[in-house]
Amino acid sequence: MRPLLAFLHFFTLSPAAETLPAQGIQAAAAYSAAHGGHALLIKQNGKTLYESYTNGHTKYEPHRIYSGTKAFWGLSAFAAEKDGLFSMDERVADTITEWQKDPRKKNITVRQLLDFSHGLEPMFGLHENSFKDRTSAALKAGSVAAPGKSFIYGPAALQVFHELLARKLERKQTPTRYLERKVLGPLGLGSQRYLPDQHGAPLLAAGFMQTARQWSELGTWMLKHEEVLMKLQGSSANAAFAFGFWNNHAAASKSAREVDAEVMLDKKWSQQSWRNACLSRAAPADLIACIGSYGQRLYIVPSLKLVIVRLAKDSKPNDAQMLRLLFAPKS
Repeated sequence: MRPLLAFLHFFTLSPAAETLPAQGIQAAAAYSAAHGGHALLIKQNGKTLYESYTNGHTKYEPHRIYSGTKAFWGLSAFAAEKDGLFSMDERVADTITEWQKDPRKKNITVRQLLDFSHGLEPMFGLHENSFKDRTSAALKAGSVAAPGKSFIYGPAALQVFHELLARKLERKQTPTRYLERKVLGPLGLGSQRYLPDQHGAPLLAAGFMQTARQWSELGTWMLKHEEVLMKLQGSSANAAFAFGFWNNHAAASKSAREVDAEVMLDKKWSQQSWRNACLSRAAPADLIACIGSYGQRLYIVPSLKLVIVRLAKDSKPNDAQMLRLLFAPKS
């Protein structure tokens, strides 16, 4: 077992964890509020340590979580694998037969679709609510890199995954209904804001709206499922991302680089650098996160049995600083 996985295995089985210092909570809360924070919820060992709503927002107000949506569809992929619909390492072209003659696309695996090492152009235009047919467009996405070689963040691959799942389900139920049964239902969540195109295909990359308490249920569920946490290892193209989740694993290394994910993603994919990337050197290495635009964050720390939700309208969110304040050593 790799050292980091052994570390994760040990602490996720711990019956309790040391309580997060109050001074760190207060410092992080003040920082969040001063930088456009709308909500901050901190739960540890299943209990709420801190909950506040600022800048005119309330606990019952659903909030756009943007790319936080991706993780829910990542969990649907794990459910589908468990149900025997596919294996992560099978070729997408075995099902999306239109790709079988393409020299690059024919080799893309399901895993590569979902860790964004697929090599497809990102196709950010698919985010548009008025897009007529996301599926057809995504299946025709250009191949701009060899599979497994580059990290390309964007909606195209997820729309391909939606069609893959639809075909695996043999159209007997929609991927959205599968998501509701296998993922949203167990989390106590109902139907979400799917932003369907004119053919009914939802936008998998964004769209969900949730309260801080609702989003925290994903974190609580993750803490109870070590087998899922162990799968979030990333790829050789970007070890810090997989299946809609970011990880802080590189923080355990002396060569770790704190990378502002939102700033890096604003660059063209070919100009991004994810080598030894971590969210915060001050935070535990087993931290994982869902990251949505403008400061939407779900942090999960298995070793501390910790779930943190931040909702915001933050033009320059800074994970490293927020987490440094939160995990400051006791004085």
